[in-house]
Amino acid sequence: METILACIDSSAYANPVCDLAAWASRKLKAPVELLHVVQRKDAVAERHDLSGAIGLGVKSSLLEELTRLEETDARLQIERGRALLAAGAERLRAAGAVAVETLHRHGGIVETVLERERVARVVVIGKRGASHEFATDHIGSKIERVVRASSRPILVASRTIEQPRVAVLAYDGSEAADRALERCANSPLFRDLAVHVVMAGSDDDSHRRAMANATAQLEGRDVRTTLRDARAEEVIADVVERTPGALLMMGAYGHSALRTLIVGSTTTAMVRTVRAPVLLMR
Repeated sequence: METILACIDSSAYANPVCDLAAWASRKLKAPVELLHVVQRKDAVAERHDLSGAIGLGVKSSLLEELTRLEETDARLQIERGRALLAAGAERLRAAGAVAVETLHRHGGIVETVLERERVARVVVIGKRGASHEFATDHIGSKIERVVRASSRPILVASRTIEQPRVAVLAYDGSEAADRALERCANSPLFRDLAVHVVMAGSDDDSHRRAMANATAQLEGRDVRTTLRDARAEEVIADVVERTPGALLMMGAYGHSALRTLIVGSTTTAMVRTVRAPVLLMR
């Protein structure tokens, strides 16, 4: 059975992740797999091993003490993970999730998410992890790696959320944007949501045709449109900010790696700046 894969850590994004996962679970009638990963550490680097610079006798006792500290830290990490999962599962059940299974793993976060997403319909993850929780000018590096590597829709939770009421669809006619449009039109996740289609570009025949084609696929829905000649980041962020209950939908990382390196990424800019959940389609 397909699941909703919800990934949490000790950051403030754990509760919004659970709330969005519960919303998706109710809408899709799918169980939630709640995942916490204790990251694999570089034993040498983590130990800050200075024993090579001191005498042999001291070195032996130092290594024994460091080993004990490492074992204690590992036990604390496991207990903290179990506590996080228990609290998250309780929040999910209280919010009406269809069913909840918890999974505690050791290893790489990105690798574990990619392994578990094979049976997932959507992956829910926080905008930043515990180590970058207050770095508001960035998104977590592991979040970006997951989005780039994943083949599933990724629902990125902001620090605070409200239940989605309007799907703001960032549309540019690209293949990824068309997949987001198809999902918006047909998925039970968005069936009762109003839709606001947003395009950035000049008000010409080409853009108007693209907008008309997009809205035609949303026939019967409560649809609004915005076409504005400005940078995509500015137009999308403005519409999301003025839309209560917005959930932003967009294709992810549509440009080549070289273009992204030179001009940056609209995807990264949107995830970093908007204060609303973002659903990314590959």
